[in-house]
Amino acid sequence: MGFLALFNAYAMRICLSIAITEMVVPLNITEEFIDDTCSDLSIKQSNNFTAIVKDGTYEWSEYTQGIILSSFYWGYVITHLPGALLSEKFGGKYTLGIGIFLSAILTVLVPISVQCGGSAALIVLRVLMGFSGGVIFPALNVMTAHWAPPQELSLITAVIFIGVDIGVIGATTISGLILRYSVLGWSGVFYFFGGAGILWFILWMLLCFNNPDEHPFISDSEASYLRKSLNEHTHKNTPPVPWARIFKSSPFWALLVVQIGHDWGLYTLVTDLPKYMSSVLRFSVEYNGYLSSLPNVCAVLYCLLISWLTDKMITSNLISKTNARKINTSISTLAPALFIVGASYAGCNRVLVVVMFTLAVTLMGSSLPGIKVNSLDLSPNYAGTIMALTNGIASFTGILTPYLVGVLTPNQTLGEWRLVFWLVFCVFFVTNTFFVFFASGDVQLWNDPKFPKARRALN
Repeated sequence: MGFLALFNAYAMRICLSIAITEMVVPLNITEEFIDDTCSDLSIKQSNNFTAIVKDGTYEWSEYTQGIILSSFYWGYVITHLPGALLSEKFGGKYTLGIGIFLSAILTVLVPISVQCGGSAALIVLRVLMGFSGGVIFPALNVMTAHWAPPQELSLITAVIFIGVDIGVIGATTISGLILRYSVLGWSGVFYFFGGAGILWFILWMLLCFNNPDEHPFISDSEASYLRKSLNEHTHKNTPPVPWARIFKSSPFWALLVVQIGHDWGLYTLVTDLPKYMSSVLRFSVEYNGYLSSLPNVCAVLYCLLISWLTDKMITSNLISKTNARKINTSISTLAPALFIVGASYAGCNRVLVVVMFTLAVTLMGSSLPGIKVNSLDLSPNYAGTIMALTNGIASFTGILTPYLVGVLTPNQTLGEWRLVFWLVFCVFFVTNTFFVFFASGDVQLWNDPKFPKARRALN
């Protein structure tokens, strides 16, 4: 159900990135820039892909589209920390459930809001969706800390977090099919994914519980195993958050910095790759959906494999947890940085571009056994708070990157997009370097509520 939570959350978040390509009137490329774009004719000759034919309704500039796509994160960054504190105090079940339910209702309301209020109404709605969605990751992290044994942490976290990739796959592929075949047009995209979110909420409230002690159907052996595995570093009643010690912790800052870098690249690809496929490479909406989802299909398979392998190597003492996090994080940033820049120099060779982006997103899957589990490594007791701080602050990149892409690519040319991808390269390189120097995979002393007393006793 945690996997399905992220599937629905990301499908509702990302489906607009596909739908907007059909909502807006297409950009008329002037003669000045025609040599720096891909022609429709070359699509037919080289790859048998269908050229774009779009009849959009709304005349929104690239700048306006950037504001619309980034507005989700205006609300998203606000509720991370409140969501974590509520989840740590009362459990993540209701926090997570209500967050996705509200997101689903707001998704269903998108078509009527746009028809009545245009871009301004859509921006307001997206801010509210972000506000409700900001609690999801912290709440899920709190629940993971109460259900995932340390020796299985990478794989369990991977199974849950690949819901993000599957959600992107679902959003892009299903949206493309709805846009092509549904009589509802782009409105059908939001009705479909909003309805799926409401259905998930009903099942979640009936089937899921905050921790093993609250589960009425768990077997005694399962409950005993989980208590034995988790009790060393987790406490049922979490004490007050040691804010000062967290902010003095080098591993915390390493995680925060690399999370910012990771999200910069992720949001650039997830939010704007469909626009690149549509406006620059000139794929049809159906193929845009397929090709935008292809990298995530490969990422899911790779992520499960690398997460399983990481757990095996750690439990077999072949590698320390700290080195495992550093190696996986480096793979998830440095290799994608090279492929993303390489894609921009592949020009209109669409096969090579798709291969480059597929390799980049696939290798970003190493972020799960590298970055995403690190908050659980550092502090099982405050995993929700650490996730809220790192993911919440890093989510500001979700505000910045769509806006920046809109500013840097007013004419949607290859040269403009190349600058965008070089910027991703630089951010990846700098933030990963910081992580390698200061990161840790060990439980920090401030995770233990007895730590302040023990320290005073030693002094």
